[in-house]
Amino acid sequence: MITSQELDELNQTYETAHPTEILQWAAENFWPNIAASSSFQTQGLPLLHMLHQVAPEMPIIFIDTGYHFPQTLAFRDRMVHEWGLNLQIARATLTKTQLQQQYGSEPYRLNPDMCCYVNKVLPMKEAMRGLTAWISGIRRDQSLSRSKTRVLEVTADGVLRIHPMANWSEREVWQYIHEHNLPEHPLLAEGFMSIGCAPCTRPVFDGEDSRSGRWTGQAKTECGLHTVLRSWKT
Repeated sequence: MITSQELDELNQTYETAHPTEILQWAAENFWPNIAASSSFQTQGLPLLHMLHQVAPEMPIIFIDTGYHFPQTLAFRDRMVHEWGLNLQIARATLTKTQLQQQYGSEPYRLNPDMCCYVNKVLPMKEAMRGLTAWISGIRRDQSLSRSKTRVLEVTADGVLRIHPMANWSEREVWQYIHEHNLPEHPLLAEGFMSIGCAPCTRPVFDGEDSRSGRWTGQAKTECGLHTVLRSWKT
């Protein structure tokens, strides 16, 4: 367990560090009880690319909600094949049929928070069982709810959340993508800047931020992975 003082000192040390330095530190100190998560969006590829170089054996957790775009699944499989990623797929215990029987034919519209909790939060909690550290690619500039993200945070359960790219800007992300000639999610060309489940994602229009296409018409900006699982207690 990291103390509050140690956490503050580590955050001060790594606030301006390059993500690869943070990933190296994480792999050296928490292996094998550490994993990363990814939704395999274009802007998430820099983190996967760095992990591929720094810690190629690192488990990469992908939450399969059953509602992903087929392009997302194909892109995920392509990157796993090309980079030899150690993919681990997490799924809900309820099938789509069972979910619809309990919550209606369109649970993502009738109760999106519940839908995300069942299909994302609970599977991630199960996938993290036994882990002491979790690497995520979220950044402060992505949304207001993420604006105070620290490089290192500890949940109530003592799991260390590691955000190597917390202080990166969208410009830096795209610079890395271009410098390393990383591929793009096939839906990016159609205006999908932030891609989640198909029923809850639309293209982004001029003047909108990159996450405006998520949960349109709903008072919702996060699925819960980076809110509920920031402070959960089991």
